[in-house]
Amino acid sequence: MANTSSISTAEIRVSLDESIPEDVTPEVQRRVGAVLDHLRQPVLAARVRITRHGDPAVPRPVRATANGVATGRPVRVQVEAETVGEALAQLEEKLRHAAERAAARWKDRTDRKPSPGPHEWRHIDEPASHPSYFPRPAEERRVLRHKAFGLAVCTVEEAAFDMDALDYDFHLFTELGSGQDSVLYRAGPTGYRLAQLTPQPDKVTSGTLPLTISEKPATVLSTAAAVDRLNLSGQPFLFFRPPDGQHRGRVLYRRYDGHYGLITQAELVE
Repeated sequence: MANTSSISTAEIRVSLDESIPEDVTPEVQRRVGAVLDHLRQPVLAARVRITRHGDPAVPRPVRATANGVATGRPVRVQVEAETVGEALAQLEEKLRHAAERAAARWKDRTDRKPSPGPHEWRHIDEPASHPSYFPRPAEERRVLRHKAFGLAVCTVEEAAFDMDALDYDFHLFTELGSGQDSVLYRAGPTGYRLAQLTPQPDKVTSGTLPLTISEKPATVLSTAAAVDRLNLSGQPFLFFRPPDGQHRGRVLYRRYDGHYGLITQAELVE
């Protein structure tokens, strides 16, 4: 099989925190390069970040994240392990599965194959196995990361494709049919569930994706109140609307280190 990858092993960007020895870089590039060498699709970018949690109480302190773009589609995987070597082995295996899955599904879409059966999405796209959260006491939790994006306007099926390719637990986007800021996540009897600022199930464009839609509108909360609610619920994320007159959705989510991150629409940055 000819390698059509447009990126060489040396071009795989590796970022290490100060606790990870520099001589790990060639091994990271070798393992990730081995995955890229077996792809039939061009790889436009690839980067890996490895960090070690400073708290000795964390059971799996080494965290490795790989991001890439294959066939124009993003691929992201993340693992946690006790050692760097264990993390690299898990990362290589998980990246291979994610890249092959994204490439196969992209080929399905571009070839315009017949619509899948009612359960095909669930058979192909098993829920990702994510690292556990560090059990940080509620009084110590802070919003440490604020990410602002121009939300993608797309169908629910397209949102599911990106969510699975990026290995996310949820995806914040603007649903095409209803025009509502929405969150797609894995839950319910079909495996996918949609929450919207103001639910409009009759207008949602879901395509062939098996889906349930929440009938509850997004709760109006300040960021501080959202933190309090997430502390109490123990859920991995919270979709809400800020009390500032802006009809845009936000997501507060739990980070692996026990703190919180906040995702908003780009123009909402204060």
